[in-house]
Amino acid sequence: MLTNVTTAPSARLEGVSKFYETAAQRVTALKDMSWEVSPGEAVALMGPSGCGKTTILNLLGGMDRPTSGAVFAGGENIGAMTERELENYRLRKVGFVFQFFNLIPSLSALENLELPMLMAGMRAEERRGRAESLLDTVGLKATGYKRPEELSGGEQQRVAVCLALVNDPPIILADEPTGNLDSANAKIITKILVDLARERGKTVIVASHDPKAVESFPRVCHMRDGLIERVS
Repeated sequence: MLTNVTTAPSARLEGVSKFYETAAQRVTALKDMSWEVSPGEAVALMGPSGCGKTTILNLLGGMDRPTSGAVFAGGENIGAMTERELENYRLRKVGFVFQFFNLIPSLSALENLELPMLMAGMRAEERRGRAESLLDTVGLKATGYKRPEELSGGEQQRVAVCLALVNDPPIILADEPTGNLDSANAKIITKILVDLARERGKTVIVASHDPKAVESFPRVCHMRDGLIERVS
């Protein structure tokens, strides 16, 4: 379904620990974790809430920094980037898919997709053409002018996947992307994400607590208490 194969960098954690301080205690999210995802690989992080899987996505996405250790994407040390460098990294190098779609209600599907391309300096005709092409790849060619409230949950999440792809980032991070969907739509979204790695060479990392949502992923890393317990 998705073509145009590209080369993706790997994502890597080297001896990463992450602690969060509260008024009462120090919370350990990750414990001296080393982990790598190969270019073009689709990997799922599986485990209960609080096990550290979302923390990994936040670190790889440049939304948080490790307490110790180093986080790399494509050979670049994300934790050592300046805030300006992180902004550019989040805009161009990584795409996010969230559980709650993260679409702007007042904009149409096409306008939602065009906004980050506008921020990246893309010309108007190129923005519109790319947005229409992405919607077509996920079966939503006819819904581009509808606002999010006019779309079903499954349709909104497919738009959200397109939103993650608009600037053609090499890394896609998805946090519970099927959490608000029924089983039929969850299968559609899961297939799209796995195909992004298989057919377009994206490095795809998905966090989920639902075994059915990750059963088609080639590698599933099972986490507990800030560590990977086993891989299946």
